[in-house]
Amino acid sequence: MIRGGRTNITSVPAFSNDAKKLLLCTANFVSVYSVATGLQVTALEGHTAPVTTVFVERTVSSAKIGCYYCWTASLDGKIRLWEFSAPMLLKAFDIHLPIYSLVVPPILIKPDQQIDSSYESGDLIAYVSVEDYSSESRDLFGQIRRFDLSEEPLLSGDILKEMEEPKSFVISPSGEFFGVCNNCEIHMWNASFGASRHVRAKEMTLHHTKVVTAFAFHPSQMILAAGDVAGRVIIWKGIDMENSILKSEDDADGSCTTLHSHSAEVNILNFSSDGAYLYSGDKEGVLVVWELNTGEKQLLPNIGSPLLYSIFSSDPVLSSVICADNQIHLLKMPSMEILRTISGIKPPISMRTGFIVYVKTMHICPIRTVSIDSSSGIAAFYTANHRVQLYNLLSDAEISEVQVCERNHHPDDDEVQVLVTAAALSRNGSVMSTAEARFAAGNFSEGLVSLKFWVFVPDSKTFSLSTVINQPHREAAITAIALNPARSMAVSISSAGDFKIWVCNSDKNLTPEDSNWICHGVGSYKKKPITAAVFHGDGSLLALAATTVITIWHPLKNELLYVFGKDHAPITELAFSGGFLVAASRGRLSIWNLMTFCLSWSYRLFIEAIATEADSLSPYFAVLTWFPESYRSVKSNEQIFCGKDGAILLFDGSGPKPVAIWTVMKARRGTLSFVEDGKKSQPLIAYVNGSHEYVLFDPYGDEKLETSAIDYEVFLAAISKKKKRSRKKALLAMSERPWESKFCGSTLNFPPFPDVCAAFFGSRMHKKMCEGVERQPERHSS
Repeated sequence: MIRGGRTNITSVPAFSNDAKKLLLCTANFVSVYSVATGLQVTALEGHTAPVTTVFVERTVSSAKIGCYYCWTASLDGKIRLWEFSAPMLLKAFDIHLPIYSLVVPPILIKPDQQIDSSYESGDLIAYVSVEDYSSESRDLFGQIRRFDLSEEPLLSGDILKEMEEPKSFVISPSGEFFGVCNNCEIHMWNASFGASRHVRAKEMTLHHTKVVTAFAFHPSQMILAAGDVAGRVIIWKGIDMENSILKSEDDADGSCTTLHSHSAEVNILNFSSDGAYLYSGDKEGVLVVWELNTGEKQLLPNIGSPLLYSIFSSDPVLSSVICADNQIHLLKMPSMEILRTISGIKPPISMRTGFIVYVKTMHICPIRTVSIDSSSGIAAFYTANHRVQLYNLLSDAEISEVQVCERNHHPDDDEVQVLVTAAALSRNGSVMSTAEARFAAGNFSEGLVSLKFWVFVPDSKTFSLSTVINQPHREAAITAIALNPARSMAVSISSAGDFKIWVCNSDKNLTPEDSNWICHGVGSYKKKPITAAVFHGDGSLLALAATTVITIWHPLKNELLYVFGKDHAPITELAFSGGFLVAASRGRLSIWNLMTFCLSWSYRLFIEAIATEADSLSPYFAVLTWFPESYRSVKSNEQIFCGKDGAILLFDGSGPKPVAIWTVMKARRGTLSFVEDGKKSQPLIAYVNGSHEYVLFDPYGDEKLETSAIDYEVFLAAISKKKKRSRKKALLAMSERPWESKFCGSTLNFPPFPDVCAAFFGSRMHKKMCEGVERQPERHSS
């Protein structure tokens, strides 16, 4: 089983002491990457909840600078000590509270002593930021506690500070100091070298006039820098830990300096390894380097994405920045040149409210953010800044990015808004088609819609633009694109009530980049919106959903062959599987026999995606379904779903009983596809959830999945149960329409006609009178 796409931006990463490894918090484990290659070399697995802290052990002895020991903490309440070069778990502690941050003061290690043996003989103190809802104060759930890990059994620890919510620690490069920012204050402690269980850490509080958003410790001097929401950077010099309270307004002795350069709140602060420079960054991605001796500043190259964290290694020319788009850049200092990038799948784009209103108004299909090529395992993800990211699911690595349209550098409300509405990859990965829509803010009734065809360039491993077609369906947005698996042909559909078939010219003297796509045919069915489209595996048939009916077309002749089916809701998904056609609408999965065009069987399910094998003769297909809240809220189903909100069902087409069922998380806006792997004879199933995390597994093997498998009978009983309607509500509804109860009972006891219809006609007359009043024009008194 292959997992990938996890976010690497949840917590601050850490360099190893020799700057050769980079440790990233990735979901429930820690990924260890090689700085030289940018590839993952190992993983520290064992936590059962997201890891919130990875902290590389800092030892006093210089002889131990190459040691590979680290601490990890997680929301599962566990603290673990690792030798991450092996990897090997050395120690584990359970404090029974969700941990949001951790710091372990460095201990004194003799040249001939091992670090694990020193823990056995000396004190082992840990400071943690936890969340405790059992606190006596109802408003202060975040706590900073001090634990003596050498005690057995482990006690509850000393409470150093209580706050509204748990905060993340900022640790000095030496590990001697740590602190948190809480509104307009910075609380910091001196943990001291060789911390003893009998010595309480000294605390100091710095006060500021604005909310503090970031701060950093100087590597060798008692200097602290802080940034606030107004974009200012404040530097305190000569901090004395004996002075428990210090304010930023007290600048009589010149100990506090204010730097102005940012127009947005500061979210990154870091001193260089030698302490001569201070690097600051704001949420807009503006980076500034300050020379502390002269106060001069210099703007640094823009990384291209909002920055979340910045760390320096023991090597003065190596640092790393972590961006909000799930990218980790290794930088060469001080030029900020990107040496290499550890690329994860970028997070899904947030749909604009105005465009969602437009989508609902035009009754088109939901916009999908992922398209997967089943033959190569390459997925196309829609990302921010109007790009498509090409990602190899089999190797869990980024291939390239394609700028679909020009980036909007002015995100004001009165600017043009652009959104990629559809994308499709060909089976061999040589062609990609995208659709985009441009609208003026506040005017979603009309806009510029463009259909683009791209050709893959092997040398650069990216796509080159081949053809641009503006307004292919007048002003209607393109809702889906399907590519023919057997020839250079595509179909685009929209809510305008028509579809268009596109073909590539066959001039063999032209290079792929110079080839053009032209319209081969236009069709419609009773001017109904086309809501789904799919080609047969051999490319000979085209199935289109005209709202609630299914139409079969000959794509080359553009002829309508068959019309069948009548669903209760618009069909949103179509797929060919062997001799069947799989159709999904809101709340129903239907299987149609292509020989008789009759319904074989159906299910009452909310389908999010359908996947079929590349072999058009294979009867196997899989569906991704999501569970409404009414299913999950039934008390007897809580143990069945276990917090999962969806399921993957594998069918063989012969009947309604699934071959296998797996429950999954984040099924809404998820994607499902069969993927061919050259190492396996059977195709894999790729499931990409709504957060762009994915898993590849063998559906025909005996591999035990992390997604829990359940029995068919148990699943059918769970989705068949509904909440019973309240009798009180039923009687109330009946009392509002009393005529419905007049005919209850024997026909010999029917009441007279006036009594039967009095209530009904009375309500109708009242409705007519209300409508008449609403139609009268308003009268204004002079």
